[in-house]
Amino acid sequence: MTVVDDRIDMADISDERTLDMMFEWLEPTPEGFKVEIVEGNVYMSPQRDTHWRIILGIIRQLLPHYQEDRLLSDVRIDFPGLLNGFASDVVALASDAVKGDDGRWRYQDIEFVAEVISRSTGANDYGAKKAVYATAEVPVYLIVDPYTGTWHLHTLPKGDEYRSVLSLDFGTPVDLTSTVVGLTLATDAFPRD
Repeated sequence: MTVVDDRIDMADISDERTLDMMFEWLEPTPEGFKVEIVEGNVYMSPQRDTHWRIILGIIRQLLPHYQEDRLLSDVRIDFPGLLNGFASDVVALASDAVKGDDGRWRYQDIEFVAEVISRSTGANDYGAKKAVYATAEVPVYLIVDPYTGTWHLHTLPKGDEYRSVLSLDFGTPVDLTSTVVGLTLATDAFPRD
């Protein structure tokens, strides 16, 4: 602060954070960790064997329907709401998807998201992130939980919730034939934690 003509100029102490600023603060991310910002809160979690094997299993099954360059894992996409920069476990983009002016993929082009539950961040996947995905009108959101051996399919987004939810055990296929994804995902090989 400085004194000028008996006036005091105060330092700017506003909290005008942006996602870009926050991600810059976190670089470099330690190898083997994933960083996300959910509602302005930073979450860093280690990748696990089981986690990655499920992600890979989902991606392999999506490849017949999606070009390889339209499938993402742990790639930052900014979502609506206050400071939501997610690195979703699996994202499938529409064939005509384009990157925004910032050089990142746009949430408006997402057709499918899958999140594999981690103990430390699972509450986000079932709560805040699910609400953001619905708000962003992501048509198909799949939660895979290796701790309970269950999957939870969310479709028909409206507002900040999904109108259709189906939860079944590993071993039961995820029928996405009536969705934009247009295929069935086998779950019998998904490992459990």
